[in-house]
Amino acid sequence: MTREEIVAIMEDENPDALLADGFEEAFVGVSRRCGQPSLITYSYRLGVECLINREGMTYEEAVEWMEFNVVGAWVGPHTPVWLMEPDTD
Repeated sequence: MTREEIVAIMEDENPDALLADGFEEAFVGVSRRCGQPSLITYSYRLGVECLINREGMTYEEAVEWMEFNVVGAWVGPHTPVWLMEPDTD
């Protein structure tokens, strides 16, 4: 999905929602909570895959980057949500 498509989805949901630049391929939907603004939701697993494929990182490097620079980056109440899917292996 493109950045523009994600922004279009959020126009009615929460136009102030923040995107995680470069992680469009990890977009999985919108998170909602009662009385709170809707937020853009990304797959953590797909985010790691983006870093491995785009940046040539190892799995361990990508996880460390995600934790420190992406998941650990609070930029206010419109910060994206990262979905941690359970391992099914």
